[in-house]
Amino acid sequence: MSPTTTTRVSSKGQIVLPAALRERDGIRPGQTFRIERLEEGEYRLVRAEEAPNTGLVDWLRACPDSTWFTPVPSEETDTLKSFLDHHHEE
Repeated sequence: MSPTTTTRVSSKGQIVLPAALRERDGIRPGQTFRIERLEEGEYRLVRAEEAPNTGLVDWLRACPDSTWFTPVPSEETDTLKSFLDHHHEE
């Protein structure tokens, strides 16, 4: 049997997950959830899966020797190819 708790909807339409539930399930700020409507008045909150590289760029930028990491200015294929070609020449 799962524990139940009560919360309120704020004037902005937000629902707070109680701290005990967040701590128990390792819920962190910024995580994404899906809300599924089961029927009128019944909903299911499901944590969305994070992308496998979530947080990787932040981790790389936090590296003590960050001079080797250069963010790519665009995700367009041409820009990426130009960026890689330039850095392979060095």
